[in-house]
Amino acid sequence: MLGIIGGSGIYDLSGLDIMEERAVETPFGAPSAPFVMGTLGGKELVFLARHGRSHGLLPHEVNYRANIWALKKLGVKRLIGISAVGSLRHEMKPGDLCIPDQYFDFVKGAREKSFFGGGMAAHVSTAEPTCPSLTKGLFKAAQERDTEVHTGVTYGCVDGPRLGTRAESFFLKNAAACDLVGMTNVPEAFLAREAQICYSTICVVTDYDCWLDDPTQHVTVEQVISRFGESLEKAKRLLAYFLEKDQGHSEGCGCRKSLQSAILTPEAALSTENKALLDLLKT
Repeated sequence: MLGIIGGSGIYDLSGLDIMEERAVETPFGAPSAPFVMGTLGGKELVFLARHGRSHGLLPHEVNYRANIWALKKLGVKRLIGISAVGSLRHEMKPGDLCIPDQYFDFVKGAREKSFFGGGMAAHVSTAEPTCPSLTKGLFKAAQERDTEVHTGVTYGCVDGPRLGTRAESFFLKNAAACDLVGMTNVPEAFLAREAQICYSTICVVTDYDCWLDDPTQHVTVEQVISRFGESLEKAKRLLAYFLEKDQGHSEGCGCRKSLQSAILTPEAALSTENKALLDLLKT
């Protein structure tokens, strides 16, 4: 099953034939919103509004573990996020779509970033943190639709909720060699990998962050909302076409085997709760 996580401005999915809404209880607390189960383009999927239905959750308030755990429990094997980002490169213009394949974790706050700990030790490889099959399928769909998409880019994730300083913008752009800056894909992408879910994101560029010399180009909330709304339909059309063609199948890819040699704690030493968690993550 495919899961869709909608970011800022995406609180439902147009064209989705809704079958039911489901609230899911998790060991980590409540997810961002009830899960909308339905079909789009004849394909069954699950939709979740990352920030809640009324955008009541800031990036650091999103319960990422609960969201990913619940999606896994609902049978999601492939997950596509949609996110607003700032651009750190001239060629990635406001309104453009990007599909990152790398992440730079610049989050310094206390977000829960792993399902492991508390008596269960594991180290999951994230050298290639996104699913190559899913990304390839999205890119192929974009090509067939004649939609320009930037690939092979790096997303730098910051805490928020404030917008960044110029010093931070230059650090991410130059020292960390990031191409995009956002607030939500970490730890979402890494938790998906721990859950053996194939993950990719369609990023919508809304601004140039604040590294340009022209202060009129510096990001504002008004810019983010207005430009994101203008470009969102392009991302939705790409997603609809991707579903129609059913591309990006990833059965057998490395994402689905990420826990194969990652668990260090012997199964006999695991608590009942940790065994249940591991059983779910491994499905």
